[in-house]
Amino acid sequence: MIKEDILIKAQTVFDSKNDFYLFFAPCRANLIGEHIDYNGGRVLPFAISTGIYLAVAPNALGQHRFFSENFLEQGVINIPKCEYQHSLTHSWLNYPVGVLKEFADINVLLNDSCDFYYYGNADFGAGLSSSAAIEMVTAVAINYITDSNLPMINLVKMSKSCENNFVGMNCGIMDQFIVGFGKAGNAVLLNCDNLKYSYVPFVLKDISIILINTNKVRKLTDSKYNERSMECLSVLHTINSIRKDKISCLCDINVDEIACYKHVLDDVLYRRLQHVVTENDRVNKTVKALENNDIETVGKLLYASHDSLKNDYEVSCKELDVIVDVAYNQEGVLGARMTGAGFGGCVISLVKNEFVEAFKEKVEHDYVAKTKLIPSFYDVACSDGAKKL
Repeated sequence: MIKEDILIKAQTVFDSKNDFYLFFAPCRANLIGEHIDYNGGRVLPFAISTGIYLAVAPNALGQHRFFSENFLEQGVINIPKCEYQHSLTHSWLNYPVGVLKEFADINVLLNDSCDFYYYGNADFGAGLSSSAAIEMVTAVAINYITDSNLPMINLVKMSKSCENNFVGMNCGIMDQFIVGFGKAGNAVLLNCDNLKYSYVPFVLKDISIILINTNKVRKLTDSKYNERSMECLSVLHTINSIRKDKISCLCDINVDEIACYKHVLDDVLYRRLQHVVTENDRVNKTVKALENNDIETVGKLLYASHDSLKNDYEVSCKELDVIVDVAYNQEGVLGARMTGAGFGGCVISLVKNEFVEAFKEKVEHDYVAKTKLIPSFYDVACSDGAKKL
């Protein structure tokens, strides 16, 4: 669906003759650094070209109207202007409404009630953070329409607050940050503890970045995601109870220190700690490997990351493991791992160009045979962040 089509569709859906503004926010993939953003770790995500479009125009109805092309069966949803309540029947609506509430909480209000038309060209629930894209595209739009001129970092923090406090998902800041600060041709090395970041060139010669969607239905707020977040808080509390110098996050611990805490943690919590600290270390090693154009080492680190997420953090699943196992045994594949929160979603893989089609055929054949599900494939590259079009 091209831009002009979106604008025409928006006018048609809302029976409006008003001119719509058009905005876009990308989805994201994370090369490495999983489940450590809420542990103060360093992560290496990048924005991708697929994402969420939003067309916005004022109406004179005194009510905001919302419509998503991706949830056609829900039709147009009306809410009173300035009444931002959590919805139990329209779960997708909580992301934009929560952002509106974030603006209202700092006394930034829309002068008019508005029509909001959303269209996403990425699969929802694929682990590509369409939720952060919805939040950020809404935040960028409201910031523009109200002429607030809030810096991007404010929009990022407000969108994270929306997901934590309005939606009820205990995510870290990585997703919203990369959606806002993405840059074509680059991944973003982000320190989630202090939000310092730098761009890392990520254009691979003769190698494709392939995302494989498991197409397993999942719902993160009903999954183990929040449980993992609470487990890490418990680990942090226990460690600080025996340390003289307190730490603010688990990623303050070095790899060599992990064993020091085995006697105060049960097996499960020790493995959670082990994943967090070693994953943070893998991010640092991946950046160095990219700087040295050592893509084979990057691939090995991806496999090591998946093993840790599977065995120590326990957020993988059969569907993700099947794809990674196929990748590990397939010629021309340098590395693969689950990306995103897990429990379904996507695998990211690095594949030499001449082997891409054979890789896709092998994955689909084996995956369908073992799961009865049909995977989806995306060839992706690094894209720019959220903006007005």
